[in-house]
Amino acid sequence: MHYNEIKELSRKFRKNPTPEKLILWQYLRKRKRKGKKFLRQYPVIYENMGTEYFFFIADCYCATEKLIIELDGPVHDRQKERDIRRDEILIQEGYRILRIKNEELKNMEKVLQKIEAVFLYPPLAPP
Repeated sequence: MHYNEIKELSRKFRKNPTPEKLILWQYLRKRKRKGKKFLRQYPVIYENMGTEYFFFIADCYCATEKLIIELDGPVHDRQKERDIRRDEILIQEGYRILRIKNEELKNMEKVLQKIEAVFLYPPLAPP
């Protein structure tokens, strides 16, 4: 996919968030978590061949922490292998992945603690 197409797809996802993504976003936006800036529906490009890019769109992304937060709803029950492969690729690129199940949002305090716990450790250099 070309870069402009990726940007447009990200915009489309931002304009049509799931209710769970909206809930989490209210707690991450405007540097509410330890002053860290998060972006939502952020395209993470892991490879390119000229003008063709290979990417994943992260639900939430914090560049300073190289942290990708993925909210896992029912669709993820059917694509576990795909998610595992995706995580492997991103980890090889030096990203940290935090997966949160939609049901976990019922205890937002625990979810926020889980996110902030990642900030205690510096990001690892890619292998």
